[in-house]
Amino acid sequence: MITSPVFTWAGNCFVNKPPNFVENKRLELSNGQLKWETMFKLLLKVMSVLLVLIIVGVLITLIIESWPSITSQGIKYIWGKVWDPVQNIYGAYPFLVGTLLTSFTALIISIPFSYAIAIYLGEYNPKGWLSDLLKNTIELIAAVPSIIYGFWGLFVLVPLVRTLEMKLDILPYGVGVFTASIVLAVMIIPYGASLGITLIRMVPSPLKEGAYALGATRWEVIRNVIMPYTRSGLFAGVLLSLGRALGETMAVTMLIGNTTAVADTFKNVFFGPGNTMASVIANEFAEADHTLYLSALIELGLVLFVVTVIINMIGKRIITRVTKS
Repeated sequence: MITSPVFTWAGNCFVNKPPNFVENKRLELSNGQLKWETMFKLLLKVMSVLLVLIIVGVLITLIIESWPSITSQGIKYIWGKVWDPVQNIYGAYPFLVGTLLTSFTALIISIPFSYAIAIYLGEYNPKGWLSDLLKNTIELIAAVPSIIYGFWGLFVLVPLVRTLEMKLDILPYGVGVFTASIVLAVMIIPYGASLGITLIRMVPSPLKEGAYALGATRWEVIRNVIMPYTRSGLFAGVLLSLGRALGETMAVTMLIGNTTAVADTFKNVFFGPGNTMASVIANEFAEADHTLYLSALIELGLVLFVVTVIINMIGKRIITRVTKS
């Protein structure tokens, strides 16, 4: 087979190039451009490795500083129900339960609001003054310091919860796991909502238009097109919210009641005072007057670190399976 030659204009004359010739723009880069590109690529690698080293360094530091407690308490530290610094008895179980209970309760409360805001601003009302107002409000909620939420919870939410507890024949503490979970839910709503708005707006228009052309209603488009297309990203937003809830300190410390005792019934655990790992560290770190006490508090930080990593790994595993299915 005979192929005709290809001529291209090279500025002042025509140049004959083979038909299968592929022009490589990279070859036209100057030595200076190649040098800066190589340096930029190297900088990105160094920063990535540095980030990994920082995380590993944090983990190693926590292990080293908590080693006296690890060797003294052993595995019973995780399941121990008594926290008594005077007797050098330390058990993280009440704080582990309090952390998981407040975080997941807050997550359950926040998910409907996050998804509703994301669907409304992403699909029903993506533009306009109302949309801008709601977006600015969501950003403001995320920007408010946690101690402000703590004050709001003390002066507004605690009396309301105390009234509810009296009607339910529960000791009217007002403060407790339930109160802290409500405030925590308000604080984490923006994380899932902001990511959800972005994802819903990125759904390709042909997919939605095709569904409308087949006679689908807006609700059916949302349920059968938008939600399946964005489910992995929406679940990532849930994980982001959960990570924020697990590490919250100040607002939870002000509202949870700060007790190390474990109630005998779930109702008393849920509505009564409790503690989280972060709140115990915030309350008692400055009071730790001997090595084992300080080491036990740092081990709480290590447990919180490990719990957060495990939950994120499980969440990413779920995201992978959902995406593949």
